Amino acid sequence: MRSGPGGRSRPVNRLSVLACVCVLACGCASTAEQMAASQPVPYDPFERFNRDMYAINLTVDKYTFKPLAKGYKILPIPIRRGFANIFSNFATPRSALNNFLQGKPKRGFSELGRFLFNTTLGLGGIFDVAGAGGMPRYDESFSQTLAVWGLPEGPYLVLPFFGPSSTLDAAGLPVDYYTDVNTYLRSSVKDKLYLFRALDARARLLSVEPLIEKSADPYISLREAYRQNREFQIYDGNPPTEESPIDQDLLNEYYDEDDGKEGD
Repeated sequence: MRSGPGGRSRPVNRLSVLACVCVLACGCASTAEQMAASQPVPYDPFERFNRDMYAINLTVDKYTFKPLAKGYKILPIPIRRGFANIFSNFATPRSALNNFLQGKPKRGFSELGRFLFNTTLGLGGIFDVAGAGGMPRYDESFSQTLAVWGLPEGPYLVLPFFGPSSTLDAAGLPVDYYTDVNTYLRSSVKDKLYLFRALDARARLLSVEPLIEKSADPYISLREAYRQNREFQIYDGNPPTEESPIDQDLLNEYYDEDDGKEGD
């Protein structure tokens, strides 16, 4: 991520930010749809393919991940938070590497410290002892590193199962995969944890799903939410625009829910 002028006072959770952007994007979906109807969208040249893949993903999700995610959401909050902490801890070495590659060694060493504390004192990452001790997360992916290096976002792309993406984000997926601790676990454990990770991510989006479904064109709403969220991540929450796409009060409200009730 590119550091903004003001930095950030709290860690940015991707799903939390995406949920907030979904709310805002759906609120102005009609405007986006009118613009899309009146002029071509240069960043979505694969729109026909993307819409077909979006429809396929929705069908698969309807009969698999969505019902499973609803069942997962029944689990007590401490259990779900423990799973989320484990998944976050597994991704910390990847984040540390990308912080170093982006020329932010202080954040890179901070991420390594988080991984050490949470893996040992946090019992493999079940408990976020580093966060409780005041160490913020500086989550980074390889596609964000490529963006910092100056590579363009490329066209919007809907991937099978993964959903909203871009050509740049898709190119970064292999590196993210091989720098995730989960990749190197035993197959029987690894596969189960990947399933729980997918369910955890899907469950966190259940609360904003009705907003997307009610928009005139859910495809455009989700596309705009994804692109705004991506820019928010790359610039550490301070994109170079006068008006930020994120309502900070809404983001804070979602974080409060994520710590307690609905956001988990």
